[in-house]
Amino acid sequence: MASQLLTFLSRDAQFPASSPIRRQNSSSSLFLPSRRDTPLPCLPPPDAMAKPYVPHDVLDETAKTSLVGLGSGFFIAAVQNALSKRNVGAMSVFTRGAPIIGICAAGPGAYAFFSRTMMNLREKEDAWAAAFGGFMCGSVLGLPFKRTPIVLALGAFVGTAQGLFHVTGGRLDSFYKEEDEFERKEIIRRTTRLPVEQTVAELGEGRGIRPPGYEERRRERIKEKYGFEVNPVSATVEGSQ
Repeated sequence: MASQLLTFLSRDAQFPASSPIRRQNSSSSLFLPSRRDTPLPCLPPPDAMAKPYVPHDVLDETAKTSLVGLGSGFFIAAVQNALSKRNVGAMSVFTRGAPIIGICAAGPGAYAFFSRTMMNLREKEDAWAAAFGGFMCGSVLGLPFKRTPIVLALGAFVGTAQGLFHVTGGRLDSFYKEEDEFERKEIIRRTTRLPVEQTVAELGEGRGIRPPGYEERRRERIKEKYGFEVNPVSATVEGSQ
């Protein structure tokens, strides 16, 4: 590198500033492309690479979540009724356990309604929508205590838990996001695709599998087995001539 620099300086020193060669070298060096002038490839923004948002059916998901919570509340009320020390009847599951059943149905329903509504309004599925739905769910669960600090505390606790759960992937078994089933099958199809020759060799000809030369081999097999030759007639214009 130093030797090249000395050669360049000595070459410039041989020609005065008024020399046409010196002016030509200096003018041409101004238009030499540099690494800084080279345009960088334009990458699309992260939002453009993301999948398009699919709106949620708020009423349908709220009804399904409320039914699941209703069943859970009925199960808890039935267990409490079975473990009661007093002599109670079967209908006490609905009379004494009505508050538990109602709270268990209203809490998950509030989470599904408010979180899905926020996702549809913002057109984005993120931890903020899950945290907001969790806050409303926790607030509903704290209503039986009839104290505002408890309602806010339960709402903050459930909202924080739901937000962290969404940030960590929304799964209990791992932190990795579950891949789409269609994409997984497409990857398997592309990576494990077999050639046609191998498929025909394994399955055999016929039954809709007609590789090149199938008709000729079929006529030969029929001639060898039954002793007569098959001349198929084409249904096209060329075959009728």
